[in-house]
Amino acid sequence: MRALLSEVAGGPAALVLRELPDPTVGSSQVRIAVRCCGVNFPDALLIEDKYQMRPPRPFAPGLETSGVIDLVGPEVKSLKIGDRVIAHVEYGGFADKLVVDAAHCIPMPDSMPFDVAAGVLVTYSTVHHALVDRGELKAGETLLVLGAAGGVGLAAIDLGKSLGARVVAAVSTETKARAARAAGADEVVVYPVEPSDGKALAAAFKSACGARGADVIFDPVGGDYAEPALRTAAWRGRYLVIGFPAGIPRIPLNLPLLKGCDIRGVFMGAARRQEPKKYDAALRELLTMYAEGKIHPLVSARFPLAEGGRAIEQLLNREVIGKVVVDCDR
Repeated sequence: MRALLSEVAGGPAALVLRELPDPTVGSSQVRIAVRCCGVNFPDALLIEDKYQMRPPRPFAPGLETSGVIDLVGPEVKSLKIGDRVIAHVEYGGFADKLVVDAAHCIPMPDSMPFDVAAGVLVTYSTVHHALVDRGELKAGETLLVLGAAGGVGLAAIDLGKSLGARVVAAVSTETKARAARAAGADEVVVYPVEPSDGKALAAAFKSACGARGADVIFDPVGGDYAEPALRTAAWRGRYLVIGFPAGIPRIPLNLPLLKGCDIRGVFMGAARRQEPKKYDAALRELLTMYAEGKIHPLVSARFPLAEGGRAIEQLLNREVIGKVVVDCDR
């Protein structure tokens, strides 16, 4: 089998394609012939030793996979060879074969393509955890989404609309604005790539959100965008901390005091480990929503396994719209 490995700490260019023996399975495990693997920001952090965990090298990045089971352990009764499944792992998805515990696999809907399946696990489960569990978003509320044309941003628009919210999308270009509108955003704010006037940016957010402000703020960007977004919070609003590609912000704590609002962390990896049954239930709900046509994941770029490093670079390029996946069949 082939695997794209991180053998030394470094950027995407440091990844190397190797031939390895096919892995064997334990008694309660299955082996997946990987078809597609979603690409996520933790992959970039993981290979540079900047993530919360550091797997022993060599390892393949890749958190979310889809594929077909080709080997099962003797104690596995719930799955069989030939089943189409998705699996969320800590790493290892950039490979032709992947061994996981059977309990970590969930059958795919028949109507779901492998590339879409590989983009639902981390992206949509993170957004579901953010909006439903941490944000407690309700129908009729206003949701402000920063970085709204990226993978998680478009998913936040998609799921936010499905939950009945009014969605305000914030993006950095007119091209991204068109993508946000196509995804269902009710209002769109185009902000500068390098914001220099925080008050003007806050005023633009407030104008789009309306007099009450944003009940929930979904921020996967951070940096100098965070404080203007927080200033848009409604009374008892919920500001969701997703990630910091623009840098870790410094938030004046008088703002949550004055607005009676909350700043809530969203860490899907920890939530999955702490509450696995809740995570599985949420993922099954998302797959049902897809089968019923209630959510519409967008895969914008596909790369062969040998070019997985380029896939990560594409993700790090802030012009990317939608989800990037590695296609192991190419």
